[in-house]
Amino acid sequence: MNERDALRLLAADLPHAGDDCAVVDGLVLTIDMLHASTDFPEGTTAYTVGWRSVGVSLSDVAAMGAEPIGAVAAYAPTALEEEPLTAFVEGARDVCERVGTDYVGGDLDTHRELTVTTTAVGRADDPVPRSGASPGEVVCVTGEWGRTAAALELFDAGDIERANDLFRFDPRIEAGRALAPEATAMMDSSDGLARSLHQLAEASGCGFRVDADALPVHSELEELFDDPEVLFERAVHVGEDFELVCTLPKSALAAAREDCPVPLTLVGRVTDPGEGVTVVGGPDDSTGRPLPDRGYTHE
Repeated sequence: MNERDALRLLAADLPHAGDDCAVVDGLVLTIDMLHASTDFPEGTTAYTVGWRSVGVSLSDVAAMGAEPIGAVAAYAPTALEEEPLTAFVEGARDVCERVGTDYVGGDLDTHRELTVTTTAVGRADDPVPRSGASPGEVVCVTGEWGRTAAALELFDAGDIERANDLFRFDPRIEAGRALAPEATAMMDSSDGLARSLHQLAEASGCGFRVDADALPVHSELEELFDDPEVLFERAVHVGEDFELVCTLPKSALAAAREDCPVPLTLVGRVTDPGEGVTVVGGPDDSTGRPLPDRGYTHE
């Protein structure tokens, strides 16, 4: 079975495991596992591995609208060497510093391929789940989309420096905190916009209708492609951008935009569950076509 099927299998015994983080006594807690073969293209520096690995877990904390407390990592390369190890820790510490928290240590091991497991802990009085969206609300996203898709193209092209720079994303901690008072549902876009919307729809028992032309596409991706169909595919389905997707009442949109420290773009609305997840505009301007549940898969 794939990862989504496995999570559904466990849902009956782990009913609180459906959000980006678990909530325990006012704390939010998340854990992530990344591998060389699925997460770090050839050319990814050890510094970027540290930054991105810890950033992935901090992004989950951001999606709950929480304040980070700290992060740890289990680092297992194929062999322990001084320079990559110190660069990994430097990257992990720097991404934590970027969002006002601390990298406080972890574990070391070796593995047949580079594998990193990270945990982040945060605090939230009223964490935002995935399950609160209601028909009539609006759907918004932070930042620009297609950053990781552009990085993967640059890794393949041998432009390693630019690719690594794009791989070092900023976890949207401040944005998550700012959106939390207004957001009814929220998650990060680790699997891409399309899959994120399907996950929110499943958790909230609703549908979504999004406008492809409203989606802000990352400038690096636009430099690489001018075909609208390719841009749409990369921006919506590749995933791993770690932006935030949220729903909120339309009446709260102006205040949310004012408070959010990064651009917050209205991309659609919440609909009845029977309408599914649909999209208008983009390379195919037909009305209300289904948006496939396709995105990043960890396999």
